[in-house]
Amino acid sequence: MATEESEDHGHHFLPAVRDWPRGYGEASWWPFFTALGLTLVYLGATLFVVARTTDLVASPTIGVGVFVGGWVVSIAGMIGWIYQAFIVDFWDRGSHNGGASLRLGMLLFLATDIATFAVGFVYYFFIRTGGWSGEYLPHSGILTGVLVLNTLLLVASSFTIHWAEHELQKGNHQRFVQGLVVTLLLGVVFMGGQVYEYYEFIVHEGFTLTSGIFASGFFGLTGLHGMHVSFGAILIGILVVRALRGQYDQDRHVSVTTVSWYWHFVDAVWLFLVAVVYIGSVYGTEFSPF
Repeated sequence: MATEESEDHGHHFLPAVRDWPRGYGEASWWPFFTALGLTLVYLGATLFVVARTTDLVASPTIGVGVFVGGWVVSIAGMIGWIYQAFIVDFWDRGSHNGGASLRLGMLLFLATDIATFAVGFVYYFFIRTGGWSGEYLPHSGILTGVLVLNTLLLVASSFTIHWAEHELQKGNHQRFVQGLVVTLLLGVVFMGGQVYEYYEFIVHEGFTLTSGIFASGFFGLTGLHGMHVSFGAILIGILVVRALRGQYDQDRHVSVTTVSWYWHFVDAVWLFLVAVVYIGSVYGTEFSPF
């Protein structure tokens, strides 16, 4: 036992171990931990809206507290999940050759994400055809510029992460790291742009989550996408740290590939969201797939 502990590079001190809880062997509870956190995020948002519109909840502060707590729990769960799936595997076996199960896991995760966004878009199309009452996005030259810039940044980030992965497969580790860092910076700037857009809408335009049925659809879909971009930035940040420690090469890059898939998915969803929600709102009730 002492020998095993001396050769584990200290990874048992980090927020994940392979046998957690004890006695379950390879089983991991981190995905359930993450799911619990995301449930609290949605519950907190619901409580906040209910508290603003009815007297059923004492204060919107309760919803905010549950929302923030959910984010803390979900991020901790994601860190533990990623660490156990990839980093512990690196220290224990030193190789990611194969990785078919991890790739399949990401594909299944993306399939559930497609279903999640599909539900949101179905709701949006439903209100366009039934409950629309002339509500639109506040139009501003500044906000239009932010939308265009954000779109260009996110599209560019898909190219940079693809370029980084390509350079890794060519054995150019320095360019690989540079591509990851640029991708991370583009993602962070994108999130900053979305925060600024929300600030302008809420503070200066008075356009909030409770402004109407369109506002609920807009903030629901853009907020869900922003949450995914935030998770993606965390994932890419972990890739950068691992890359700087030399944990990737031509034969050991499963986590790079799966994170790249996730980032491309987030980019594709944004383009569809821009076309349907941002641009589509300009055309009123005529725009609908039904």
